[in-house]
Amino acid sequence: MSVLIRRAEPGDEAELTAMVHELAEFEHAADECLLTESGLRTALFGESPTVNGHVVEVDGQVAAGALWFLSFSTWDGVAGVYLEDLYVRPAFRRRGLARELLATLARVCVDNGYSRLSWAVLDWNTDAIALYDSVGGRPQTDWITYRVSGPELSALAGPG
Repeated sequence: MSVLIRRAEPGDEAELTAMVHELAEFEHAADECLLTESGLRTALFGESPTVNGHVVEVDGQVAAGALWFLSFSTWDGVAGVYLEDLYVRPAFRRRGLARELLATLARVCVDNGYSRLSWAVLDWNTDAIALYDSVGGRPQTDWITYRVSGPELSALAGPG
């Protein structure tokens, strides 16, 4: 088995978009996923990129991917990596690809002097939780994640 982990490059947006939609289906939220190839292409490779990505190729096939962005710790005074999505296609699971992707992102952090690698996981995804525990990840149980979006976001923003 030949495994190559590399930064996303133009042309990967089709596979990455497909994997995001596959992940949304897995998370029982397919109807909430609005990502398009052109939107991801702009986010990854546009004039002001807002996301980074990695893909994993196994014997030349795109088997997994990760989308992430830089965050900033005011307490540490340096950036960190926030992993938005990590997905391994079902046919390629149980081969260590997710662990290798996490190790690659940890290397991005170490090489750039970033202080942390962070992510969120659904509380019912026991396989992912087991992986994250095994690599030294620790749940931040003292924090509650909040989000405002859709009509509530527009209402909060007020008249524009």
